[in-house]
This record gives sequence, C-alpha cells and structure tokens, in this order.
Amino acid sequence: MPVDPLWNSTTALQLAAQRRPGALIRLGRQHHSWTLAVLAGRIGCSPATVSRLERRTRIADLGLVHRAAREVGVPGHVLMTSLAPPPATATAATRVTAHQRDAEEDPMRRRTLLAATAAAGPAALLMGLDDALADAPAPPGAGPLDGRLAGARALYDRGAHTRLLAALPGLIADAHHGATSRRSLDQARLSAVYSLASAVLIKLGSYDRARLTADRARTWAEISGSPLAAGAAARELAIVLRHQDQHGAAQRLMSSAADDLEASGLRTDATAAAYAQMLCTLAYTAARAGQRTEALAMAEEARRAARRLPQAAPPGRLFAISPAAVDLYAVGVHWALGDAGAALDAGKNLRPEQFPTAERKARLGTDMARAWWAWQRPEQTARALLDAYRASPGEVRDRPAIRRIVTELAEQHPRTSGVRELHAAVTRTI
Repeated sequence: MPVDPLWNSTTALQLAAQRRPGALIRLGRQHHSWTLAVLAGRIGCSPATVSRLERRTRIADLGLVHRAAREVGVPGHVLMTSLAPPPATATAATRVTAHQRDAEEDPMRRRTLLAATAAAGPAALLMGLDDALADAPAPPGAGPLDGRLAGARALYDRGAHTRLLAALPGLIADAHHGATSRRSLDQARLSAVYSLASAVLIKLGSYDRARLTADRARTWAEISGSPLAAGAAARELAIVLRHQDQHGAAQRLMSSAADDLEASGLRTDATAAAYAQMLCTLAYTAARAGQRTEALAMAEEARRAARRLPQAAPPGRLFAISPAAVDLYAVGVHWALGDAGAALDAGKNLRPEQFPTAERKARLGTDMARAWWAWQRPEQTARALLDAYRASPGEVRDRPAIRRIVTELAEQHPRTSGVRELHAAVTRTI
C-alpha cells in the first residue's frame, strides 16, 4: 500500500525525530480535516483526551496512541521512530549510564561502579533501567545479540533477577540499534527484549515499569509482524493488567491473542506451545477475576492443547510450556478460585524433575506453598518454600507476595519446623 507523501515530508520526519507522536497524530488529523471530536469518535474517547494526546510528549496510554495513529494513517516506521528512546549522546567508550558524571569516569572506575550497583540489588538496578528506558545508552556492542538474549533468558530461568536487571540496559540499547535495520527479525528481537524486561519487572512487583516495557514489546511485535513475538508481548501486558486489577482488559487481550494464534492453524509445535500458554494465562486471569466456570474451562482446553507437546520443551523455545507446566497452572487456577484443596490435589503428583529450569522448579514450590498456606498448614508451607528457595533463591526473595508469606510465617508460627531457617535465609539476602 503506497504511503501518503505527507509522511515523507520534512515536517513529519522532524516530528518523528523529535519524539513527538502526539504532534504526528495532530498532523494526520488535520490532513484529514477532522476535528478533535471526529477523531475522538473514531477511536472511542473524548475530544479532551485527543487534545491532551496531541499536546503531550509523555505517553500515558500507548494503546490509545496506536489507535489514533492507525486511524489518521501514520505509517508504522514513522510512529516507531517517534516512540523510540532518544539516541545516545555519548560513545560506548565513555558512557555507561544516563548520568553525565559517569561519562567522566575512567574505565576502571566505571567497572567498579557497575559492580557496586549490581551488588546493591534490584532496587538500585531499577533506577539504571529507568535511565535506559528514558534515554537509551550507547549500544555497548558486547557480542551477537542472539547469544546475549539467550544468556539473559537463562538468567531469568535461574531466578538471577539482579544480574538480569544489570544486563538489560545494554541489551535494550543494542536491540534498538539492531532494529534500525527495519528487518522484521531485528524488530521481533527488540520486542523479545522488552517482553523479558516485563517478565522480570513483574516478578519484582514493579508493575508501572512492566506496563511500559510490555507496551513497547507489543509495539515492536506489531511492527515486526511476528505472531510469536505478539503473543509473548500480549501475555506480559495481560499479566501487568491483572496485577493492576484490570481483569476485564487482561482477559480481552489474552482472548484476542489466543484467537489470533488459533487462526494461524497451529501447524508447528512452537505455535501450539504458544497457544497452550495463552490458554493457561487466560485461565489464571479468569480465576483471579473470580470467573470459575471460564477459568476451569480454559484450564481444561490448555490441557488438551498441550497433549501434542513434548514432556520437555526444546532449548530456546520462546514458550517453554509442557503438559506438566499446564498442570502447574491448574494449581494456581484453583488457588486463585479460593479452593486450596483442589490446588493441592492438582499438584500432588508434580515433581521438580519434570521442570527444566530453576525458575519453574521454584515456582512449583511457591505455588504449592500458597495453597498450603491457604489451607492453614504452616509446616508444609515452610517446607515448600524452602524447596523453592533451594531451587532458586530469587523466586522467594524477590517476589513481594511470597516474601509476605515468609514474614507471616515468622510472625505467626516462629517455632514451626523450617520457619526460622526460611526466614533467616530470605532476610539475610534482602
């Protein structure tokens, strides 16, 4: 489809380079001779909302930006330029964070600062990630992006959240640099980096940041045209929405993602795994919204979809779902529905060796611990959490909801077997 000459004009290109998506939308609206009210009616909001959208540089609702841009005809590559972080203003050799003072440090000093920041834990590293999201650092060019992305995923799978947070700014910078090629594969990689960032931020309970990275993941997935990248990004955004008590929006998003994958024909194991994962997330989302019938139906559909999958997902698969992983989701679904007995029954035959990563082994422990805690069994709760901690300390230490259970155990059952050991292990590293 030919691009309207408007979007190749000096004005449009300057607005994109200045990172002003709202101004681009205004340009397109005026090109159509539409009033604020006309565009508002077409995208389902008020004229005042459109006016704010066009005037502001800070994006509060990326979904609305997409709808408005699509409606007025802003091409994808122009919109993406306007939404990208500002380019780095220093070379990789002199800049390691967004702070100017760091550019003046010698290399040894910079390495010391980075090591100290990593040692400080997730809270300090979140500030560095904020800098990278607001103003992309210079691409470090530390090696092939595929290998580094695989390494970052391995950190997530081990529950090494602090090390992953330390790696993300450089990974984001290099992925953005790669996406300037406009090749769909490079754009999908950038979406995958942002999806991974969302996943670890959700673990840490940093939902506002996770919403931002999930929105960016969806943006780049849409541009890339990759259904798997789109599915991964939609899943992360749905999880964020669920944590922000927007259950209806989360369900609609996941239903749409599952429908899109099903329409593809599910001809490969990779797409079949993605579909099963979408159903699992949809089931849990429905359960958290209190929709028992739909949650159980989706869980059963996920179980059927997983039957064709291998017992262990091949290394490197984006959606590492398996029949055992679907059964683990059933534990969470029943727990979310308030049926701890059914949750414990669903997980009674699951064993850590059925799960290939430390993160999933630990998740088995934490999910069973939540069910035991709801069943008012403190000793079994402590035992399950200790198992989880031994598999991956970060899964217990870094997740706010799980830390709360540890705290409550220590306060209410300090003499119960395993509680003192668990509390000491977790608080020692917080």
